[in-house]
Amino acid sequence: MQIRDLPYQDPGDPDVRSGPRFLVWLGRNQLKGQLASLSWGLFHQLALAGLPLAAGLAVQAVIDRSGGRLVMAGGMILLLGVGIAVGDTMLHRTAVTNWITAAARVQQLLARRTAELGSALTRRVAAGEVVAVSTGDVEKIGWFVEALSRFLAAALALVLICVGLVLYLPSLGVLIALFVPVLALTVLPLLPRATRRADLQREKAGKATELASDTVAGLRVLRGIGGEELFLARYRRASQEVRGAAVHSARMWSLISAVQVLLPGVLLIALVWYGAGLAHDGKIEVGQLVTVFNSAMLLLFPLRHFEEIAMAYSFSRPSAQRAVRVLSLRRDVRPPTADAGAEQPSGDLYDPVTGLLATQGLLTAVVCGDPDEAGRLAERLGGHAPADETTAGEPDGAPAGSPEDAGTEPVVVPSVLLGGVALDELPLDRARTAVLVQDKDPVLLSGTLRELLDVPASGAVRPQDALSAAHCGDVLDALAQASVAADGDPMGTRITERGRSLSGGQRQRLALARSLVTDPEVLVLDEPTSAVDSHTEARVGAGIRELRRGRTTVVFSSSPLLLDLADRVVLVHRGTVVAAGAHRELLLTDPLYRSVVTRETEEEAATAAAPTGPPHGFGPESATDELNSLRESGEIEERA
Repeated sequence: MQIRDLPYQDPGDPDVRSGPRFLVWLGRNQLKGQLASLSWGLFHQLALAGLPLAAGLAVQAVIDRSGGRLVMAGGMILLLGVGIAVGDTMLHRTAVTNWITAAARVQQLLARRTAELGSALTRRVAAGEVVAVSTGDVEKIGWFVEALSRFLAAALALVLICVGLVLYLPSLGVLIALFVPVLALTVLPLLPRATRRADLQREKAGKATELASDTVAGLRVLRGIGGEELFLARYRRASQEVRGAAVHSARMWSLISAVQVLLPGVLLIALVWYGAGLAHDGKIEVGQLVTVFNSAMLLLFPLRHFEEIAMAYSFSRPSAQRAVRVLSLRRDVRPPTADAGAEQPSGDLYDPVTGLLATQGLLTAVVCGDPDEAGRLAERLGGHAPADETTAGEPDGAPAGSPEDAGTEPVVVPSVLLGGVALDELPLDRARTAVLVQDKDPVLLSGTLRELLDVPASGAVRPQDALSAAHCGDVLDALAQASVAADGDPMGTRITERGRSLSGGQRQRLALARSLVTDPEVLVLDEPTSAVDSHTEARVGAGIRELRRGRTTVVFSSSPLLLDLADRVVLVHRGTVVAAGAHRELLLTDPLYRSVVTRETEEEAATAAAPTGPPHGFGPESATDELNSLRESGEIEERA
C-alpha cells in the first residue's frame, strides 16, 4: 500500500479484543510494507557494519605498506557509502509509508464506526475522547507499527554482526557476543515502571483533552454565566498534572537511556584494554583491533532501537486500547433481509412499540410530556434506537438487562414499519434515505452555506425554497454582510465550526433548511423551533407544512403554534399513544393533553375539568392568537 493509494477501499475488520491484539492486527495487515521496511533496514544496518571491516583493512594496508590493498579498502568504503545512502533513504521512505498508512487505516476505521453509530456514539464515549483518539492516539499507534520493522531489522543485524565477529576474531568476538545480550536485556526490569508512568501520562493527557474539548463546545454558555475563569482554573490544574506526569515519565526514560550509554561504555573500555594487550603481544593485528572496536561502536546504533520499540509500545498500547474502546462499539441491529434492488418503501410510518401511526402525506405532531422520551422515540422512528433502549410499558423505566431482569430472555424490540416494511430489514443506506431524523440539537459543519446545503437529496427541493420555508431571511442578510466577496453572496460565506457565529435560532433554522433540501420520504423533526420566538415559529411551521405538502412529516413539539398546523396530533404518555386527533379537539376533551401543552398546574387542571370549559388563557383561542393574526394578514393560508 502506497500513500498515493489512500484511502483504503476497505480498511478491514479490526481485532478489538484488546489493544495489543489490535496492534498485531495492524501489523499483519501491512505485512508487505513491514517486510519492505525490514529488508531495507537490514540492508542499511549491514552496510554500516561493513565500514569497520573496510577501515580495518585500510589501516592494516598502511601498516603493511600495501598500496593495492589500500585501494581495495577505499573502493569498499565507497561502495558501502553508496549502500548506506540508498539503504537509509529507502528505509526512511518505507518506514514513513508504514506510519502514514497505519494511521490512515485507524482513522478510516474510526470514521466508519462514527458513521455507523451516529448520535449513539457520544452517548457512550465522550466527544473529547473521540477527538483524542483520532489525533494524538492515531500518531502513536502509527509510530509503533513503523518502529516494529526497524527494530526487527536491528535485532537481526545484531545477531549477524556478533556471529561475524566471532568468526572473524574469536578472541574478541566472543567477548562482544556475550556482552551484547546483557546490553539489550538490562533495561527490561525498568520497562514495567516506565510503562506505568507512560500510561498515567496518557490518561491525564486524555482527560485534559476531553476537558478542553468540552470547554470549547460550551464556551458560549460559559460566557453567559461567567464561568470562563472556573473552567480555565480546572484546565490549568489538569495541564499541570499532565506536565508533572510527563516529567515523572521522562525521568524513567532518561534512566533507561543512561543505562544504555553506561554499559556500552564499559564494554568499549574492556575491549580496548584487552584488545590492546593482545595486539601488543602480537596475537592480533592492529587492523583487526580497529575493525572489532569500530564494530562495537556501531553496535550502539541498532541497540538504540530496543529503547525506541519499548517507548513506542508503552505509548501506543494505551492509545490502541482507547481506539479499541471506540471501535468495539456496535449497533445491535438485525442484518438486512430486504432485496437491495427493490423499490424504496413508502406508506404509513408505524411504531408497534408505542402504537404511533404517521399517515402518509400528512403532517403529524407528536406530544410527549418527557423531552427525553420524545428524543428516544424520534430516534426509533429513524432506526437510530440504541441497543440498550428501554422497552415500552416499563413503568419505572428500568432498562432491559438490569439486575431485575437477570436470568430472563432478552426482549426483542420490534422494528418501526414504513409501508409495512421493517426498517431493520432494509440496508442501512436505504433506511437512512427513507427516514431522516433531525434531533433537537443539530450540528452545523464548518464550510460555506452552499456546502452546508450540498447534501444527498432527491433534487425536488431547491436550496432557496428550503431556506425560505425555514424563514432564514435574517440569516442570509447576516451572512451577506459577513461575506468577503464583492457581490456579498451569502451562499459563499463561510460558516464557523458548529455555527458558533450564529444565534441558536439561526443555527436551528439553517439545520432545518438542510433537512428540507434532502426531501426524504419521511422527515422526523424533534423540537425544530425550540430556539425561536413565537412569531418566527408560526412562519417556520407554515413553511414546513407548505413545502412538505404531500410528504410524510412527523414533528415532536408541544408548541400550540405548531400543533394547530398539524393534520393530526398524537399524545404519547409513558411509551404509549393515549390520544389522537386535532389540536383544538384534544385541548377541549383530553385533560392530560391540555396539561402537557398548556403547562397547567394541578389547581388549573381541576378548574379546567369543571363544566365551564377550559380556564381563561388556556383555550384554543389564546393558544392560536399568533396564527390567527398571521392568517388575517395573509402571511399564512387558512388550513383546509
